Amino acid sequence: MDVVTLSRLQFAITSMFHFLFVPLTLGLSILVAFMETRYVRTGNVLYLRMAKFWGKLFLINFALGVVTGITLEFQFGMNWAEYSRYVGDIFGAPLAIEATLAFFLESVFIGVWLFGWNKVSKTFHAVSIWIVAIATNLSALWILLANGWMQHPVGYVIRNGRAEMVDFMAVATNPYGLIKFSHQIVSGYVVAAFFVLGISAWHLLRKSQPDFFRSSFRMGAVFGLVSIVLVLATGDQHAVEVAKTQPTKFAAMEAVWETSKGAGINIIVIPDAQNERNIVEKVFIPKLLSYMAFHTPEGEVKGLRDFPRQDRPPVAPVFFSFRAMVGMGFLMVILALCAVIASFRGTIERNRLLLRFLLYAIPIPYIANQLGWIVAEMGRQPWIVYGVLRTSDAVSTSLSTVQVAGSLAGFTLLYGFLGAVDIFLLVMYARKGPDDDAGGILKPAGREV
Repeated sequence: MDVVTLSRLQFAITSMFHFLFVPLTLGLSILVAFMETRYVRTGNVLYLRMAKFWGKLFLINFALGVVTGITLEFQFGMNWAEYSRYVGDIFGAPLAIEATLAFFLESVFIGVWLFGWNKVSKTFHAVSIWIVAIATNLSALWILLANGWMQHPVGYVIRNGRAEMVDFMAVATNPYGLIKFSHQIVSGYVVAAFFVLGISAWHLLRKSQPDFFRSSFRMGAVFGLVSIVLVLATGDQHAVEVAKTQPTKFAAMEAVWETSKGAGINIIVIPDAQNERNIVEKVFIPKLLSYMAFHTPEGEVKGLRDFPRQDRPPVAPVFFSFRAMVGMGFLMVILALCAVIASFRGTIERNRLLLRFLLYAIPIPYIANQLGWIVAEMGRQPWIVYGVLRTSDAVSTSLSTVQVAGSLAGFTLLYGFLGAVDIFLLVMYARKGPDDDAGGILKPAGREV
């Protein structure tokens, strides 16, 4: 493999591994903040124990997310120096805001929340976790605005062989980045909801602290159902934006080769093994694709053959990843709805089949998130900045294949170890369940609130 392929593979591995932690951080911070707020408002110690138990799992996930996220930014200078030179003035601005504003708030107030038990008032302590939750989501906003600019570049000019920003507000209000942000944060909320549902289901199957996990289950079920419905709604808007700004990606998502008005949607496509442009068999719904893309049944969808071969993304991985992601989304709607119904009917513990399904469903939203990023990033190829800079022109020119292969192997081994540590800690503390005492997370048993 050449330097470009190895660098792409390294960035894919490190970013996808980092993104195992981001969605749970986005959603679990909101849930923990809500739990502690309920405690402050009602005085019910059950909500305090919930905040501390789920907060402990949040902290483990947050710590690993920070460690794995730092290496990503270094790669822009190490592996993608030409990219940084060409668009660094634009791409660096939202990343700088994320680090100096959002991450600073996260770092300060997560310390207040972690070490402030019994040292600050209950109200201020609850406010501190809300600031962490808001800052975490703000962090995602600026990072996704940066990525949104790569998907749909705005507010720039090419001057002296480089892209320079001329309109910061255009970058900050880029419709592509904003819809991507809204779609991603609610996807993160779904990850957190199914994380809470799955762990609660495990304990309920074993009749372990049923009052505690019954309450956690209900909270996760409602949060999950609302979030997955929002995922579908924002996903529809995201597809409309993709159809408008990235026609090659949209055509690859739907395996559309010929331009047509009133285009139908391919539910299932089996391509010819010898030539992916030839279709062996497919399930087809007329005019639905045009309606989904342009909200009119006669909208024109451009086919891949209208674009030069060198400008087309790989079709098969984008097409199948998109369908798998959507299928998982509808499966999660069904599971979340069943969880809400069982919870409000008071039949959770009797519905052991549903509890087992929810336990094994914990990985589903994680996988769906990863598939979404495969669609987003592979569908943008061969561009690293769509229509402006090709991926092959963005890699550092001074790197050798040996250097990149060595760092790739090192990252893979290190991240594999960190992943094992994270899973071990999460499983250990999740199985242990909540502490009976009312002390802080790092307090010895027996301390009073």
